[in-house]
Amino acid sequence: MTRHVPLRLGMVGGGDGAMIGNVHRIAARLDGAYELVAGALSSTPEKAAASAARVGLAPERSYSDYNEMAATEAARPDGIEVVAVCTPNHLHAPVAMAFLAQGIHVICDKPMTATLDQARDLATAVEGGRGLFFLTHNYSAYPQIRLAREIVARGDLGAIRLVQVEYAQDWLTEASGSKQAEWRGDPARAGDGGAIGDIGTHAFQLARFVSGMLPERIAADLSSFVPGRALDDNAHVLMRYASGARGMLWCSQVAPGTENGLRLRIYGEKGGLEWAHETPETLWHTPFGEPARKLRRAGPGSPEAALAASRVPPGHPEGYLEGFANLYTEAAAAIRAHQTGKALPETLLVPGLADGIEGLRFIDACLRSQSDDAGWVELQS
Repeated sequence: MTRHVPLRLGMVGGGDGAMIGNVHRIAARLDGAYELVAGALSSTPEKAAASAARVGLAPERSYSDYNEMAATEAARPDGIEVVAVCTPNHLHAPVAMAFLAQGIHVICDKPMTATLDQARDLATAVEGGRGLFFLTHNYSAYPQIRLAREIVARGDLGAIRLVQVEYAQDWLTEASGSKQAEWRGDPARAGDGGAIGDIGTHAFQLARFVSGMLPERIAADLSSFVPGRALDDNAHVLMRYASGARGMLWCSQVAPGTENGLRLRIYGEKGGLEWAHETPETLWHTPFGEPARKLRRAGPGSPEAALAASRVPPGHPEGYLEGFANLYTEAAAAIRAHQTGKALPETLLVPGLADGIEGLRFIDACLRSQSDDAGWVELQS
């Protein structure tokens, strides 16, 4: 068996008070594929140093400026090989491009950038550089989502007719001054989309990942229910596909009683699939005219794609952190292949540049539709 030395990982953002930074650190550690050795965990030097000390970074590897970190780490013989970008959205593109310019690989939180123009600039940097780019749409790495994708791909549902996806939360039902709520409601930091950028892109990517289809046209009705909120906190989006299939996406952060209600349903001429985040280890498959089949993670007949995404025996729950970890581990395999001049693994399913651009096109199309009183618009190619 090949022994892999952990990849040297850096992190930008994710300091004290930032929930997603700790999620990324746990995910990176879970399979032993990375060692966190450097970070610009905050732009405030004192907070950056305190945050670095709490996660065990050496003082000389703590930075408060990501450009300095990129240049310094690239010059070190033991410098980082990959960086995790865990900042608010408006910094995703400049941070990623600073490290890509140094040949350092990037694992970025979603959405890929704050605006579609930034996404295009980042795409140019990735395509013309030496670094790989990965995007943490972690729900696509759940075992039963991988199974659902395989069921659709092998034609068990027949021609797809309906795609229904929703992602509802309640944590922004009222105006909040918390750090996480504050930047997500600020167009200068969150970007053009509110709920559609924060959770709508997750729902959009999940439907795309499992169905294998990208809508041609959408019609979006965006709302900002909380008084004074500058960005949308609820969206209803109709989707039309080239095949004739129809879809609907609902995302909301003002749905009291719903903590993290991600749900996907896909129906074809031969049957349907249903998955809900509250019960992530169960996928329901109902062939038309037959009883529903309850498919459990790592259960009998589970394909390799689902088994490879599992770590513990059936009945021992896996979910959010493990989904993140699957993406980190797949990214590590791709980076190691890239470092040795080998082709990227054919089984690679971690989202990347194309997924990020599709997400920003989704946001852009929603905004264009909303400006036309929820009229139909092309999802630009």
